[in-house]
Amino acid sequence: MHAEKIEENDLVFLVFDNRSRWLLQVKSGESFHTHRGIIEHDEIIGSSFGSVIFSRPHESQGYKFFVLKPLPSDYVLYMGRKTQIIYPEDAGLILLYSGIGPGSVVIEAGTGSGALSCILGNFVRPDGHVYSYDIREKSLRRARKNVEMTRLQEVISIQEGDILTMDLDHANVDSVVLDMPQPWEAIEKVKKYLKLSGVLVSFSPTIEQVKKTTFSLRKHGFIEISSCELMKRMLQVKENATRPEVRMIGHTGYITFGRKIEDVKNPYRERKPRNEETIDMDGMPLREPREP
Repeated sequence: MHAEKIEENDLVFLVFDNRSRWLLQVKSGESFHTHRGIIEHDEIIGSSFGSVIFSRPHESQGYKFFVLKPLPSDYVLYMGRKTQIIYPEDAGLILLYSGIGPGSVVIEAGTGSGALSCILGNFVRPDGHVYSYDIREKSLRRARKNVEMTRLQEVISIQEGDILTMDLDHANVDSVVLDMPQPWEAIEKVKKYLKLSGVLVSFSPTIEQVKKTTFSLRKHGFIEISSCELMKRMLQVKENATRPEVRMIGHTGYITFGRKIEDVKNPYRERKPRNEETIDMDGMPLREPREP
């Protein structure tokens, strides 16, 4: 059985129960204080992902914590953030419907905490790249820190930039992901960055944004335009009382997709006849009217 060892500066997912869980970058000599005792980083370094650790002091605390390798979904839910996040189910749909994968080149506008950037970076590596832009300095600082924690800085570039006003040095990118208040205003500009058949993705919290984005996509020649909303309902599993959880997140956002094409006018089906087409009724048999 292969066990992956935890090294200094690795990111671990520390779990106590369903409510108490943290993303933690382990560093020699440091400790992490919880409501159930202190976790010493040195006791995690050198152990294996999937192992357990007990909080100190052992005599008065001694609670069991699980040390797991973070999944991309953990980046989204437990990474430090100040802005609205894109939940794992939405991120999964973005990946599936955009075709983003190993080797993909992606532009992201609206970095936020960098959580989605890290998910995208995790899937485009080792040969792809994510270029993420934001105009808020606080978001950029937090995102860069989160990207460094996940050790994805080789495949993710966090940059200050306004995609609405700046001309970016990009061409033939596979996908553009927009998470911004006015995505419809960016459609014309970002279209030139996409390669043919490339996918534009827009994440918006309101229907009004979806409508304006959809109309803009149509106006600028995109096809395969669609919008959807995902809702996930968890189950509470007990021996004699299995049912859906009472509480759920009723709405996260709407996701709109569109694909770039190079359209040309159809010279065949759209060709108009030179002469007006008429039907000659002379000599056509007509039914005699019935006698009353």
